[in-house]
Amino acid sequence: MGLLGNVVWFVFGGLLSGLSWCLAGCLWCISIVGIPIGVQCFKFAGLSFFPFGKEVHYGGGAGSFLLNIIWLVISGLPMALEFAVLGLLFCVTIVGIPFGMQQFKLAKLALMPFGAEVY
Repeated sequence: MGLLGNVVWFVFGGLLSGLSWCLAGCLWCISIVGIPIGVQCFKFAGLSFFPFGKEVHYGGGAGSFLLNIIWLVISGLPMALEFAVLGLLFCVTIVGIPFGMQQFKLAKLALMPFGAEVY
């Protein structure tokens, strides 16, 4: 069932969400200082393309907190807003609720990507 959900997700919303993470990763990798942040974006692009059957666990320390603050100011708020709006649009219909919940999971991840691990 997860495979079917991931295929349908990729067609109806995952491609756009994953490309958002890839674009953010490319923009961050322009500078040498931003490369670790860009690499993290590329990791979450894979989750965004195929999110069903995966969970995100949050943790981290002071370093993750500082990176999350920098991320939030520069890239996090626009991406979180994008995912939240898409989640609301998906939740309009009963069939779209699972896809909306995945968008909300990505919105939370867009607010705090550092210190998060995907299982």
